[in-house]
Amino acid sequence: MRTIRLTYPHTLLLDELPETAAAIGFFDGIHKGHQKVINTAVSKAKDQNMESAVITFHPHPSVVLKKDVQHVQYITPLQEKQKILQRLGVDRLYIIAFDKELSSLEPQAFIDHFIIHLNIKHLVSGFDFSYGFKGKGNVQTIREHSKGLFDYTMIDEVQSGDQKISSTRIRELLQSGEIGKANALLGRPLIVRGIVKEGEKRGREIGYPTANLEVSTDALLPKIGVYAVKVLFKNEVYEGMASLGYNPTFTADRDEPIIEVNIFDYNNDLYGEELVLEWHQYIRDEIKFDSASKLVKQIEEDEERIRDYFFPACNGQ
Repeated sequence: MRTIRLTYPHTLLLDELPETAAAIGFFDGIHKGHQKVINTAVSKAKDQNMESAVITFHPHPSVVLKKDVQHVQYITPLQEKQKILQRLGVDRLYIIAFDKELSSLEPQAFIDHFIIHLNIKHLVSGFDFSYGFKGKGNVQTIREHSKGLFDYTMIDEVQSGDQKISSTRIRELLQSGEIGKANALLGRPLIVRGIVKEGEKRGREIGYPTANLEVSTDALLPKIGVYAVKVLFKNEVYEGMASLGYNPTFTADRDEPIIEVNIFDYNNDLYGEELVLEWHQYIRDEIKFDSASKLVKQIEEDEERIRDYFFPACNGQ
């Protein structure tokens, strides 16, 4: 997949661009609803012997348009979004820089510049897609703005139960610890990447060595607590438990939460390595214990519960 970053105005030449079927949207999470939009564009491209593309934006428009929003955390930070789109078979990723100038473009000017002049011949979006100044362009106006130069497919809302699958709903589920429900809407486990950094080594002292992960501030983390996780490292998958929180048993004044991961049956040095965490099951709230021995007893119970979650048949024998 080729990634192309664009600002307004871009300098790409229409004659040098392939005919393309493109999905357009912000696509935070790339959940099942987003996947239907993207997969439709990929399918249209194959059917019509064109390249497939995703047109997305960065940063989130709220960072530019809302004075009280300084920073947004994403279900899929840009790096993760790129990896998922590549797995979905997308040929090109256009990342449009969202800034004040872009936000002031009239709808026709947006379509002219970022659709027609990118040689998009078939555009796919969700039913609630809007574009141009104050979102004045929408699925009702796009036929007119296309000038007959590209076809357009709108994807109706995708539901789970009786509710629309949305990034907002997934965020709410993650923040309430309902990781299983969030993963069901994503169509895969929530993923967070991080680099193992030097910790205080208390885990090793109490018999549960942990890898302390330094993750991007752009990554949306789930509710504080203990989780059943899988750890992807060098093409291997390990089960383990992760504590996301402030470690109140030993620390009273931590400002930001940390991620500590105990990988089952693994004791090698991981400092400086990148780990990928798949979040599978919320186990319990973070608790402040009166002593290290009580903490260890609870961790032993957590481990047993998590092993039973991942290996129910083995644990029952």
